[in-house]
Amino acid sequence: MATSLEAGKSVPKDAWPTDLHVEDGGKQLRVRFEDMFEAVLSAELLRVESPSAEVQGHGPDQKQLVTDKALVTITGMEAVGRYAVRLTFDDGHDTGIYSWVLLYDYGLRKDEMMSAYQSRLAEL
Repeated sequence: MATSLEAGKSVPKDAWPTDLHVEDGGKQLRVRFEDMFEAVLSAELLRVESPSAEVQGHGPDQKQLVTDKALVTITGMEAVGRYAVRLTFDDGHDTGIYSWVLLYDYGLRKDEMMSAYQSRLAEL
């Protein structure tokens, strides 16, 4: 589902980045894709929605709620083949592999994802 800003846009199966860099002292990741779509993703969102098994588990009912990451920063990036990037965070987390398609998807849904995360936190 797309955010209101990107209504009607869908994730291409072959999303390919043309620019990828960390900004604002590690607080956000900016990704520009070949189709000119640009995603600016907060380190907090990337950390709490990490595609790692530690966060996502091994099934839909195993997802972990990661808390206290509002101040987390990205401290490193490492290419994973030609399809993804591994991000390292200042809390030591470094097991999430973010494919280009996943980053595109997160860029489309970031507002929805962050709202859902904040709702889960409020239920604690």
